[in-house]
Order: sequence, then C-alpha cells, then structure tokens
Amino acid sequence: MKKLLFQKFLKDTLKFFIIICFSIGLIVWVVQAVNYLDFVTEDGHGLYVYFSYSILSFPKIIHRILPFVFFISLFYQIAQYEIKNELLIFWTNGISRIQFINVIIIYSIIITLFQIFLGAYVSPAGQNEARSFIRNSNIDFFPSLIKEGKFIDTVSDLTIFIESKDNFGNYKNIYLYESYGNNKNINELKSKIIYAKSGTLINNGKNRYFELSDGKMINKDSKKITNFSFEKINFDLNKFDSKSTSFPKIQELSSNLLLQCLYYNFINKEKKIISNLLSCNPSIKNIKQEVFKRFYKPIYFPLIGLICCLLIFKSKESINYNSYRIFLFFITFFILVISEISLRYAAYNLLGTYFFTLFPIFIFFTIYISLILKTRDKI
Repeated sequence: MKKLLFQKFLKDTLKFFIIICFSIGLIVWVVQAVNYLDFVTEDGHGLYVYFSYSILSFPKIIHRILPFVFFISLFYQIAQYEIKNELLIFWTNGISRIQFINVIIIYSIIITLFQIFLGAYVSPAGQNEARSFIRNSNIDFFPSLIKEGKFIDTVSDLTIFIESKDNFGNYKNIYLYESYGNNKNINELKSKIIYAKSGTLINNGKNRYFELSDGKMINKDSKKITNFSFEKINFDLNKFDSKSTSFPKIQELSSNLLLQCLYYNFINKEKKIISNLLSCNPSIKNIKQEVFKRFYKPIYFPLIGLICCLLIFKSKESINYNSYRIFLFFITFFILVISEISLRYAAYNLLGTYFFTLFPIFIFFTIYISLILKTRDKI
C-alpha cells in the first residue's frame, strides 16, 4: 500500500512537471524564435538555417527553466494533496513524514542527475550543432537584403549601396567598398572601391557574384593607390561571410574541453594553456563559472525539494496555513535567486566559491536534521 501511494504521488508530480516544463519551454522557445528572425532579415541566412538553429536551442531552454519548473510542480502537488486531504492517507497508512521527505529527496536527486546530463552534454551539443549551421551556411537571402538607397553591411568587410533596382533585377549606380588585410594594423589595411553604372546579381546556388558594367575600380594599400576603368567585371561574393557569430561560445563547448582547460590551468603555474585548446584563452574565470553551472548548480534541487516538503508540517485547518504556504513559496524562490546570483561570483573570488558550494549543503542538512529531531520529539 505504501508503495502504491508513493507511486501515485510521484506519477502525478512527474506528469505535472513534464506538462509545465514543455508548456513554459514552448512559450520561451517561440519568443526566442522570433528574436532569431534576425538571422534571416539582417544576416541573410536561409530558413533552413533559421529553423535548425531554433529547434536545437530547445534543450538549452529546458535546462534554464528546469529549476523553476521543478519547484513549481513539486510545491503545487504537495499543496494540492494537502487541500484534497490526500496526505492524510499517507499518515493513516503508517507513513511518517520523514519517510515522505526521503522519497522526495530521492526524486530530487534523480532530477538533479537529469539536469547535470542535460546541462553538461545535451545542451552544449545542441548549441554547438546549431552554431555549425551558422558556420557552414552561405548567405541564402542575400538578394532580399539589398535595399534601394541604403548602405548594406550584412557581410563582413563589404559595404554595398544600390541607387535603384528595376523589375527585372537590374541595379543602377552600384557602389561597393571592400576592406581586407590586417584590420588591427591600419598600415596593413587594404581597401577596394568599385563603382558601376549598372549590374546584375547572379545567384545560381554555388556561385554568387555581381556582374558589373561600365565602371571604375580603385585599389588602395599602404603604399599606393591604383585605379582603372572597366566595361564588365564579375565581383565574387562567395568569399564573404555573414556577420553572425560563428565561433563557439563557452556555453557551446563540450564539458570535456572545459574540464581540460581547468586541468591544464591548474597544473601549469604560469597558466599557459596548451595551444590546441584555443577556446580556453578568453577567460578561465568564465570557464569555471560554466563548469559550476553544469555540474554543481543542480545540487540546489534537493534543497528546493526539502523546503517544499515543509508544507506537510502545517495542516490546511491551521489559521495561518495560507500565510505559511506563501512564506515557503517566497523562501524557495529566494533560494533560486541566490543560486543564480552566487553562481556569478563563484569563479571570481574564493569567498564566492565557498558560499556557492557550501551554502546549499549547510542549509539542507540544517533543515533535515532539525526535522528529524522535531519528529522524534513528537514521538
């Protein structure tokens, strides 16, 4: 009987957890997907890249909202069981409150392991795969980005100005400005300016270029300026990339790579990371923060579960039951906020690291031991 009671409670809780998780996840995903439209409207990528990138971002969304969803689903389910007098069935069948809490803790640990797996492996892999679509895509919507009378700088190192365009796709008075060379050193920076009275954009899949007629080209480098006129030339566009960030961010790197970065930073006193771990170069502190977020932050789940269990120590018949429930809600929400804030400081100073790592453990065992003593006193 006890086993069946716990199975029903966990089944109801997990069902509500999944429904809330996907409902909130879809809402956030739709909002993000709207923001990702910039890949098409401003960066020139195709719809396939847009949809692929948007779909692969869903695991990241679930990972971000999971702590809040876990808290809401468990808190709501325990409160509903109390309101419907279903918790009384547990107590009348000989189940102690500590036994109930232990089951919730085990449930919390399972969700914790799932969160670690999701954050350490699934989410980074999905984000990295999404970024690969940006890296490997060409500028499919390039023709639609060219507007009459506007300077277009969608692609890196190239600015385009078109005075007018007719119904047949022919452009009039075209200005192109290309910069190349070493952008960090102005003495090594080179540029090219092209003016053409007319031109056509040729886009046949693999090849994309401007077919320009009756114009001039000016080449400028650190030593000289040369110019010449032309009747017809082709200006290749395949060599240009979108300005979308293609290099992987820290949250898109694999956990193995991040752990390697920390390992080599730890054993090398001069902190010279080996050359093939280029992703480690920006900031070792950011890497530490990302590792904490993936592997340690989920430890707050058992603490959240334990605080939600405090609801079972107050009967709905109590005068201040609603106030007590609201108080626990805000306390748990405050714990979630602390986990987010302390994570930001965990990698930047020793005090922040100690607080982030020890705070949930200390609070958990303080509450748990006090509850054991409290139930023993009643016995």
